[in-house]
Amino acid sequence: MIDLGHDRKGEESSDQPFEGENAETLTIDIREMQLADLDGVLWVEQSSFRTPWTRTMFEDEFKNPDMAHYLIAQGHDHVVGYMGFWLIQKEAHITNLAVHPAFRRQKIGERLLFAAMRLAHRLGAERATLEVRASNDSAQKLYAKYGFQLVAIRKKYYNDNNEDAWIMWMNDLKTFFTGLP
Repeated sequence: MIDLGHDRKGEESSDQPFEGENAETLTIDIREMQLADLDGVLWVEQSSFRTPWTRTMFEDEFKNPDMAHYLIAQGHDHVVGYMGFWLIQKEAHITNLAVHPAFRRQKIGERLLFAAMRLAHRLGAERATLEVRASNDSAQKLYAKYGFQLVAIRKKYYNDNNEDAWIMWMNDLKTFFTGLP
């Protein structure tokens, strides 16, 4: 197992989802996802997306451990976010990134992105790519902040509403670490 770090939340939040916890005391651990985490991952997934992945879809990812890599952000024994990517040759294709709405704006997504890209780099990835909804400004800004660039648009990519997807690339994953803000 790869040590992915241990952090405290960065910004204040009015959400206090766990009794006795607040923005200053909730500790976030980021680690590799296990099958036992799926209930928590589905809680995040269903609260985050109009067309959420199913349990079976996530279980299928575990059948390809050389390709599929997933991390979770855990706070007080609860999954509060997760991120996944596929390693295809020397490319990390980001499949999912979600943080439960009660935990957003606390830099958990950034920590997941950083940990996933660090893992992808350790596994031999040289570049990274993803699709993001054209309307998802906050995700686009997060990816752009860390060097991903819009390279194309997939028309009507999302089948729930025919929304376009932005295709974003980082052509040199080493720059992810050297260009950090």
